[in-house]
Amino acid sequence: MYTIDANAFYGSILLHNTDISHLITEHPVGFILGLNKRNYGQKEWHQAYNYPDTGVSFIYQDMRNKTLGENYSIYAHYNFYFFKRYMQFRIGQGIAYNTNPYDKNVNFRNNAYGSSIMSSTFLMLNFQKDRFYKGLGLKAGISLIHYSNANVKAPNTSTNTFAFNAGLVYDLNWEEEVNYIYNAEKLKVSEPIHFNAVFRTGINESDVINSGQYAFYILSAYADKRVSRKSGIQIGADLFFSNFLKELIRYQSISFPELEVDQNADYKRVGLFAGYELYISKLSILAQLGYYVYYPFDFEGRVYNRVGFKYYFGKNLHGAITLKSHGAAAEAVEFGIGIRL
Repeated sequence: MYTIDANAFYGSILLHNTDISHLITEHPVGFILGLNKRNYGQKEWHQAYNYPDTGVSFIYQDMRNKTLGENYSIYAHYNFYFFKRYMQFRIGQGIAYNTNPYDKNVNFRNNAYGSSIMSSTFLMLNFQKDRFYKGLGLKAGISLIHYSNANVKAPNTSTNTFAFNAGLVYDLNWEEEVNYIYNAEKLKVSEPIHFNAVFRTGINESDVINSGQYAFYILSAYADKRVSRKSGIQIGADLFFSNFLKELIRYQSISFPELEVDQNADYKRVGLFAGYELYISKLSILAQLGYYVYYPFDFEGRVYNRVGFKYYFGKNLHGAITLKSHGAAAEAVEFGIGIRL
């Protein structure tokens, strides 16, 4: 069973960094379209999460600033329901296309978007009344839309839009009766401690514009313990080979002698971390907080964090897409492959 929805929104760009204050001149507007597949318990995880929807969304956003241009985005999303299914929380992750990214000759003021292709995350919290009239329903609420290329290419100050939205939802199968499947036995999960090894890679650039994009490599090892159907905890270590730091060390040692940067400083870092994993289906959401115990070159501080998604290919193999950052300052999008023993 499927539904479609359409929402118009009106919002404001949040000043998360004073470097983009010159770009906040008007209130962005746009619309959000969604196609949703209703789930009724055909799979065990449907019941565990109160029968959420899966779907795809499309967002058009006019930033109302010629320097920023317009964004066109597509996402995969989940809809989670609360309060007798009157409240809907949507989380979507996808990619965006910007019409006017940074260019040193014609658009040097756009320090928010360094590339046309970016990653994007959006959240929606809505009151929703289904089948208000036959298959037609109403919805209204708030949204948060984030655009960033995760330092794949500088500059990357990024933007966050907070918006009010309202729209309609239509149930394509409104004449059919809904029957939820419930099975208490399937909710029980018990697992021993598992050990994991992960290899992550990608490309990124320092905040110095045109300093070059370089590959990075990360080796991670950690133990995890699943403590319930939904939750697991982790503890482990990361070894970082971040080649962009080689260029940054060389650049700072030559261009800023007052910083007293040793041009022979080691670009490698070692971190210890603790993490949390939210298990949904074969897909899970990952969050880790780490601290560099080997830190020869000062870059954004010793504390780092990682958030993202894992997908399990059977019991032992998984892939991951994660964002590594220092607070709100993104360092890299990581593409990983791992084994769980």
